[in-house]
Amino acid sequence: MTNNRRMRHGGRVLALSAAALGMVAAMAGPASADDQPTRAQLIADCDSGAGKCTFNDPELGQAYLGGFHRVSDSLYNCSTSSATQSMTWSDTVGSTDSAGVSVTAGGKIADIIDLSVTATYSHTWSSSHSETSSVNMTVKPGEVGWISRAQVMQTVSGTWQTHYDDRKWGHYFWFVPDVVTGPAPNGTDGRSNAVVVKSRKMTAQEKRSCSSRSGRARTFVVHG
Repeated sequence: MTNNRRMRHGGRVLALSAAALGMVAAMAGPASADDQPTRAQLIADCDSGAGKCTFNDPELGQAYLGGFHRVSDSLYNCSTSSATQSMTWSDTVGSTDSAGVSVTAGGKIADIIDLSVTATYSHTWSSSHSETSSVNMTVKPGEVGWISRAQVMQTVSGTWQTHYDDRKWGHYFWFVPDVVTGPAPNGTDGRSNAVVVKSRKMTAQEKRSCSSRSGRARTFVVHG
């Protein structure tokens, strides 16, 4: 029991140092830069199971509304009056870590973070969110419209503890701080997802495309 307390205490001290040093071994003794793993190597060992990993002391940040991004096809209005059409949109928002690496839904890393957040906050954490719906979109003549969406996002910060059965890079334990940004449930901290219709004037080339279309002027959809 005493040894366990010492190990936990040592982990907390090293985690604090890791914020400044970026990475630190949990065992005493100097190591050259060549002997130290990269952050990517440690996370890869967590993901593959080569190292036994936990995500310690998770802290959820304040939820915020992420940036708007296009989630639908484009509707071109080549007619002389406003056109309204039902447009389907689909969106999937994932998670990334502090190095900008994707945290894959259903992967070992995502499962470890979820386990840690659930134990601390008594609610699950999801590395991705998918949603599909439709909107009646009105586009003025000579314009092109599309649907954009913004997802409620939230960060979770913590420290990865990687434990090896045999010494690796000279140590049994390594610690690395991390911040993961991912989608949060709608309504978290009073923030709500948003869906908006956006439009712009057609370019000269797009207008020429309208005039070259056979038959009377009308609307058309361009995918992507």
